[in-house]
Amino acid sequence: MSRAIAKSGPVTALGAMSGTSLDGVDAAVLVTDGTKIYDFGSVGYRPYLTEEQDILRSALGRWGGAEAEAAAAVVDAAHAELLSRFDQVEIIGFHGQTLAHAPRVQGTLQVGDGGALADQLGKPVVWDFRSDDVAMGGEGAPLAPFFHFACAKYLKMTGPVCFLNLGGVGNLTYVDPRFETPEEPGALLAFDTGPANAPVNDLMQSRLGVAMDEGGQTAMSGEVETGALELFLAEPYFSRMPPKSLDRNDFSEMVTLVKELNDADAAATLTAMCAAGVAQGMEHFPETPSAVLVTGGGRKNPVLMEMLRVSLECPVKPIEEVGLDGDMLEAQAFAHLAVRVARGMATSCPGTTGVSACVGGGVVSVPLA
Repeated sequence: MSRAIAKSGPVTALGAMSGTSLDGVDAAVLVTDGTKIYDFGSVGYRPYLTEEQDILRSALGRWGGAEAEAAAAVVDAAHAELLSRFDQVEIIGFHGQTLAHAPRVQGTLQVGDGGALADQLGKPVVWDFRSDDVAMGGEGAPLAPFFHFACAKYLKMTGPVCFLNLGGVGNLTYVDPRFETPEEPGALLAFDTGPANAPVNDLMQSRLGVAMDEGGQTAMSGEVETGALELFLAEPYFSRMPPKSLDRNDFSEMVTLVKELNDADAAATLTAMCAAGVAQGMEHFPETPSAVLVTGGGRKNPVLMEMLRVSLECPVKPIEEVGLDGDMLEAQAFAHLAVRVARGMATSCPGTTGVSACVGGGVVSVPLA
């Protein structure tokens, strides 16, 4: 196989992410050498159509079969359509779509054919980022922390900071930029906090036929059912030490806890569950961070953001306040990770996924012609 990129120096990479919220595909250009961020480039978004979302949703939790194949076809077509709009990129990081994630049981499954995408786009594609980590005893998630470390360095931060991603599932990254590299023990601690937008989205879809609680309007008019919240926090997951990770549907019973509540109270309670999971997770940090920088769709929900501000002991703010793009951070992360994989660098370590040793996951596919 020919080398995907030069052995050293900055690379113009394109990353793509399709998250568990199933809203669409994000794509972003990043100039990086795999360690340092040099520049942020153009971005793009391709929403999934309603019928495509239905196909993806029906495949969640599947490890194969016709539903998974149909979902893979949707993922491949949507990515090819979006990524073909970008030129002047040297390598592509393609995450694919997670359908099932049970690292201690069956592994992890992200559908999407990076090899076919490389041939179609005429660019080397890095994909299947999680399998090697799981094979070495890791959770396979979260994978953005190495990029978060690079972001903290780019922002010239001098003390611990927290990145909180609120997508379908919530995850925290504690970054201590006083360390030189992300692999050093103590530089990073990362884990999934619990469900984030997925249960609220599912509730809104099933009850009201809309994709999400836009602007937190439904939750804003409701009251939190504390009994349901207490039952949620009694889940064994919250007493486990990190690193740890979740599948999108691991807390599907949350909807059962609120089934007797009206729409507003149910939305408020599910939103409070997300915030409570984050608050529980913060207790694992060695120091209180200078701030919690929130990325992902959850930062646009004022009810959720206010719940976080009330329950956490440090400032909580959307990541835009430090000049980064909260919609595109994960896509940028996979651009960064693509360069690391192509150059044989680690993409996860014991502090981020619980893997037994630092590992650089991912498959590099170069176009046939």
